[in-house]
Amino acid sequence: MSAHRRKTSHPARRPRRPRPRRPRRPRRFRIARTLLVAACALAVMGAAGAWYVYRDLAGSIGSSKALEGAEKSKYGDTNILLMGLDSRRDQNGEKLPEEVLDKLHAGSSDIGGYNANTLILLHVPGDGSQAKAFSVPRDDFVDIPGQGQDKIKKAYGLAKAKEEERLSAQGVKDRRQLEREGREAGRKAQIETVRNFLGVPVDHFAELNLAGFYHLADALGGVPVCLKKPVQDKYSGADFPAGRQTLNGQQSLAFVRQRHGLDMGDLDRTKRQQAFLAGATQKLNSAGTFTDPVKLMKLIDAAKQDVVTDAGWDLLSFVKQAKNLSGGKVAFTTLPVERFGRNHGEDINVVDDMKIKRLIAEQIGPEASASAAAPSPSGAPGAPPGPGGAGPAPAASGSPAIDGGGIPCVD
Repeated sequence: MSAHRRKTSHPARRPRRPRPRRPRRPRRFRIARTLLVAACALAVMGAAGAWYVYRDLAGSIGSSKALEGAEKSKYGDTNILLMGLDSRRDQNGEKLPEEVLDKLHAGSSDIGGYNANTLILLHVPGDGSQAKAFSVPRDDFVDIPGQGQDKIKKAYGLAKAKEEERLSAQGVKDRRQLEREGREAGRKAQIETVRNFLGVPVDHFAELNLAGFYHLADALGGVPVCLKKPVQDKYSGADFPAGRQTLNGQQSLAFVRQRHGLDMGDLDRTKRQQAFLAGATQKLNSAGTFTDPVKLMKLIDAAKQDVVTDAGWDLLSFVKQAKNLSGGKVAFTTLPVERFGRNHGEDINVVDDMKIKRLIAEQIGPEASASAAAPSPSGAPGAPPGPGGAGPAPAASGSPAIDGGGIPCVD
């Protein structure tokens, strides 16, 4: 009976039909699929890498609240104030190492103070038309809020000293706190002074100390510049032949600091700063810095040491935008000076502030034509557009013209 149950409890199983085998896909299809998977993996890795770079950049560069609550530009335009401090100290107020000072050829950390010797307003139009950069000569005699009239470069240092004095009177003794809050006051004062002088909003700013020029040029592997004639200056250490050449970090700082031996002194030094920026932006593009992770990280590491920006700036977006500003796509202008004068024993530039406001409004106002020719660095109207009207330098007494190769040739 049990045998019968075993026999009837399991019905006979039907034989399985063999499954039809799928045709094997061609080898080229398998290779294509492998490449697609690899491309997707690389895309994910690239996105993760970009996010890491952005977090590293945004989290490590000095951040300032100096622009909180400030008026913004309209029509999608962006105004960026570039401030170069004549400071031989780091962001914490500490002295730079002696070996760095020797390379800078800039003297002791105890000199220089906190003057903003480089002031450039970079205007980036929202419609994608040519960007314009306006250099403000450092000795322009202007109104400084809370200080009366003085050289525009002094706004930063005067406000910094005043704030540190106020905090010290309240009992603050922490040296780093005094430095940090003093610098914030200096930034606010310098930005407000430039904003009032030019009559336009400042949307973002970047602050760079003396060592920044050195580190930037070094990170780029040198910056191309062009000189109309050879120069030699013991004060800055500038010693260069005529023509186009690539300067390392130490040479770049000497190049932008030279004013002795130049016909127009500080005004010629302002043109040197413009030429350096034109060369640096060209190098950014030609060297493939934006597409080379190693070069980009080196540039970011340099920025961490010397740069402070406003807290609301999306730096990743600007890094992408900066690529479009390279290759001679910025027109440089030096704001005009009426005459030279003296104030309390110091040389000053006498300026017509209303004339300058009109010039700025004509160049970057909403009614300005995007196709209008930009002034040259000397402020002369009608000069060809480009970085300071870049092109072959005028030939001197029968000498062949010097070709800057897309960057301005300067004295």
